[in-house]
Amino acid sequence: MTLEETPMTALSPELWQDLPYGEMKPRERVLAALAHQETDRVPADLWAVPEVWQRLSAHLGLTRREILRQFRVDARWVFPQYVGPVKELPGGVVQDAYGHLRRSHQHDYGSYSEYAGYPLAFARSAQDVYDWDWPQPTYWDPSNLAAELADLDREDDYFICYDLGGIFERSWGLLGFERFLSDLVENPEVPAAIMERMTDLYIGNFQRVMEATDGRVDMVYTWDDIAHQQGLLLSPAMWRRSILPHHQRLNRVLHAAPVKHMYHSCGAVFTIMGALIQELGIDVLNPLQPAAKGMDMGRIKAEHGAAVSFHGGVDIQNTLPKGTPQAVADEVRSRCEVLGAGGGYILAPSHYIQNDTPTENILAMYRTPRHSHA
Repeated sequence: MTLEETPMTALSPELWQDLPYGEMKPRERVLAALAHQETDRVPADLWAVPEVWQRLSAHLGLTRREILRQFRVDARWVFPQYVGPVKELPGGVVQDAYGHLRRSHQHDYGSYSEYAGYPLAFARSAQDVYDWDWPQPTYWDPSNLAAELADLDREDDYFICYDLGGIFERSWGLLGFERFLSDLVENPEVPAAIMERMTDLYIGNFQRVMEATDGRVDMVYTWDDIAHQQGLLLSPAMWRRSILPHHQRLNRVLHAAPVKHMYHSCGAVFTIMGALIQELGIDVLNPLQPAAKGMDMGRIKAEHGAAVSFHGGVDIQNTLPKGTPQAVADEVRSRCEVLGAGGGYILAPSHYIQNDTPTENILAMYRTPRHSHA
């Protein structure tokens, strides 16, 4: 039975044995794709919530690391050890690594951590922000990464990614969303000071990781949701004036290292995509949310595909949780052919695969041949 003839409903782990690894090494494949070159197959990444990883592991009888290899995933993500303080407060509230006040809520498919308060709500001036007890880069210990990378290198030559964080999102999480947006107009020194300190923290964190890994990280991921399903959360002018300069400062440090920069924003970002590429200077755009307004993959590739690469695009809102395995396979083929034409694409879900997604649909996504041509 050929790969193309394998039923998408087949769940047996043995049916993965014929899935080719390809002629190129994983890192070579991703770097070539990001240089807009054709590769032996479209490279892939896998994001999923913890409950999905547990379900896949139970079904396949494999560890997370073994699943990634079996699914022919080219990227590997590394994380330093957090050694800083975590404060447990009354009512199930936890103050996390960045000072956010969070409480975990259960739902039918697992749990989510939501904001339970805002520790900088008292701030009325930039000095109030500077005087706050800010997290330090030393709260993250990257000494584990050299051995972890050496272990990965013994298995294969993977493309290494590091999740640094979001400037706008983590900053408003300290002040409150409505307050942050109103202060951008009425008291801009407060949100500016928060984003300044958050950027300082990220730069220090990044430099420690690069030193500990001897520059082995290939790509850094930053994330800031500046859009919702129908449009932007703030005007392009406000984004340029208040948010963009902090991203540009961080981006200069990343590119000087040098590493690739993957930027994330959910939602309808088509209208600001050109600015993200030309003014912020990103290398890769994630997650390409298909259900959001204006996010037509053909138009995105035609208008911006020569200047930026893409990561994501397989719909976690409709196709993966609600479609058939064949519908998933068809979408994977379409994304690879449209976004992957001439390189410039990493196949991945359009966010973390949620626990309402059938196991057979996840397997269908990663069993489907990843050709950038019909």
